[in-house]
Amino acid sequence: MSQFLRACRREPVEHTPIWVMRQAGRYQPQYRELRKKLSFIEMVSQPEIAAQVTLSPIEQFGMDGAILFADILLILEPLGVGFEFTKNDGPRIAEPIRSAAAIDAIAERIDAQESLGYVMETIKLVRRELSEETALIGFAGAPFTLASYMIEGGGSKDYLQAKKLMFSDKGAWDVLMTKVTDATIDYLRAQVSAGVQALQVFDSWVGALSPDDYRTYIQPHMRRLFTGVKADLEADIPMIHFGTGGPMLYPLMREAGGDVIGIDWRVDLRDTWEALGDVGIMGNLDPGSLLTPPDTLRQRAQQVLDKAAGRNGHIFNLGHGIFPTADPDQVKVLVDYVHEASAR
Repeated sequence: MSQFLRACRREPVEHTPIWVMRQAGRYQPQYRELRKKLSFIEMVSQPEIAAQVTLSPIEQFGMDGAILFADILLILEPLGVGFEFTKNDGPRIAEPIRSAAAIDAIAERIDAQESLGYVMETIKLVRRELSEETALIGFAGAPFTLASYMIEGGGSKDYLQAKKLMFSDKGAWDVLMTKVTDATIDYLRAQVSAGVQALQVFDSWVGALSPDDYRTYIQPHMRRLFTGVKADLEADIPMIHFGTGGPMLYPLMREAGGDVIGIDWRVDLRDTWEALGDVGIMGNLDPGSLLTPPDTLRQRAQQVLDKAAGRNGHIFNLGHGIFPTADPDQVKVLVDYVHEASAR
């Protein structure tokens, strides 16, 4: 079993495992070369290309986990919500979901194996190439983050349209969240059937909410998601619950579910872990650390390791995705240092 999977299960490891969110991406010269020839959606939807991109940072840097090269919004297409990736503005929803009628028009369920078969084929290709020492991580967006994209029509700074619907019409909000949650459960279970060995749920926008609002509008759906994905699975698939920008929500996220809680750099790892109790922790180096000289990067990585204190269940990661301006050589410095400095 890989060191990553052992850490997810809070078992003893030979070294602290490390992977990096967005580790396959624009900071890599080979990725940028591919992007000159293919659009993002073309890269994702061609399994041979997506598998190549997924594997490239493993071959280059030796992380303990490979994150599937895909996007959280792919699930919107089988739900009947049109979107595109624009060159300058990021993903855009053609017709934002802002009425009960629009919510009713969203599909009740999806056939993930059929509609997202190219993702499943990528998983199978990657598993054939990965060694037993490297785990393949599948993922999906959390229902709140996905619903917010659908309502806002793209990225947002304040999520006012999403909050307007959530606060003023809880019935409609719950219908939307139920549909998105059901689809996400089906999608993640399909990834498991295809061969992923762990799953991460990205609630990237959840920091926009207060604890009371999270408890009322989000937590019940997240509980059902984690329970639904794991129901009757033959294998024990670890699940990572990641959110950013809302450290006050970590205890509620812990209650909602997840074998590992992914934390950002805005909190003290030791204190947060103590507060959350018997759960794995992923994090939490500030991504800006990769822009510093090697000695500074090593010092900052050591601070994270010191906070974890060799406790079973720590997975080293950035507190969020790697910046496109990061130096690939620094990524290698980080991975090598974490492996060497944490060797048991």
